Amino acid sequence: MKSTALNKPKAPSYASSCNACRQCTPLGACLAFKGIEGAVPFLHGSQGCATYIRRYLISHFREPIDIASSSFSEDSAIFGGERNFRRGIGNLTQQYHPKIIGVATTCLSETIGDDVPSFLRQIDKDVSETENQPKLIHVSTPSYTGSHIDGFHEATRAVVKTFATRSPVNNRLALFPGMISTEDIRSLKQDIKAFELHGILAPDYSDTMDGPAWESYHRMSPGGTPLSEMTLFGGVKAAIDFTHVVADKQLAGAYLQDTFGVTRHRLPAPIGISATDDWLDLLSSLSGIKIPLSYEEQRGRLIDAIVDGHKYLSKVPVALFGEADHVLGLCSFISSLGLDIQLVATGGKTKGFEEAVHQNMQGDSSPEILNGSDFRDIESAVDRLYPRLLVGNSKGYTLARRKNLPLLRTGFPIHDRFGGQRLLHFGYAGAQRLLDELINTIITHRQSESDVGWTYI
Repeated sequence: MKSTALNKPKAPSYASSCNACRQCTPLGACLAFKGIEGAVPFLHGSQGCATYIRRYLISHFREPIDIASSSFSEDSAIFGGERNFRRGIGNLTQQYHPKIIGVATTCLSETIGDDVPSFLRQIDKDVSETENQPKLIHVSTPSYTGSHIDGFHEATRAVVKTFATRSPVNNRLALFPGMISTEDIRSLKQDIKAFELHGILAPDYSDTMDGPAWESYHRMSPGGTPLSEMTLFGGVKAAIDFTHVVADKQLAGAYLQDTFGVTRHRLPAPIGISATDDWLDLLSSLSGIKIPLSYEEQRGRLIDAIVDGHKYLSKVPVALFGEADHVLGLCSFISSLGLDIQLVATGGKTKGFEEAVHQNMQGDSSPEILNGSDFRDIESAVDRLYPRLLVGNSKGYTLARRKNLPLLRTGFPIHDRFGGQRLLHFGYAGAQRLLDELINTIITHRQSESDVGWTYI
């Protein structure tokens, strides 16, 4: 199978991104820190960066989130931000009493060259043993070197490096699922429980970013991966990294393998039948327990639904866009349903993305592949390829509106629909939901475009 990417018209050279198909690197780091017990994110940079990230996360998760900032001024940008940094860390410690302060740098502090590790060492030196100083964890996250996904993985690895210690072999699994929905996190925990295993998911923001209603306000949301559990990472039975294309040097599971000799498994997130089969087979192998009948029944209902719905999906031309690992999972499942994938696009510049698209394609589609693209590039490709369905996050809405195309919303961010943080993608149940929504999105659009409509299908 050959990609049409080699034959596409050469895109004009631009000095800037137009409606980026990614978010900034520290956004991912802030979300990762929110999945750790007692942690508060802290941005070393301008107040605007913290405000932007808070707005993005709140709009998607519909939960309060505080992100502290060193609040750079003009003086800070010229003479350095150490004074603001120390004052901000002190204020945050006094007001919130966190167990962890996750420090992420921004473009501004990185560009002027602030030595944040040196700042942290000096703070630790100045604090007396009697003071209750939170653990300070630093991750370098300038947005000009990556995307929100890079920030998420870098922060996760930094937390694991901080807390993991060499410990006796235990019967736990360390699972690093990446930046996924809160419902997908809960789904993974249910899977692990079904095989009678003890899993430690890091980070786990299923409660901190999608928890129950509070009787009174909490400055820090309850939940997150327990710190006591993370100290046991050095002796876990196995570590699992969910990814197609993220480099090992960014992955927490790879760190545990290299540092403590932990058995590590690297596999795609369980989106679709094939990837879910692999995930459940691994759990069965690790536990020695046969896959429960309930999963076999879910799988059977899904296959029956695929047979029933094939006539609505066959050869429908579709364009996929979003974060690389999520898009690759969708690519594998959607191509197996018989749709004609014409475009696969991601905003972050991801090494090995083109090869991974080909490896995950099922059927005879030969899509154009855009790696490190923005929505100007994506719209140009849509004009050339004429897909009839878009699948991606809410940032594609303006494109869908201009082209009068249906948009199936998935991934992050989802700002123009309710419940985007709880969309289930994983497992047979997640595949069933995706299948139903794919078919109904296509039917709804055709029905609205018809001169007469119809009342049954």
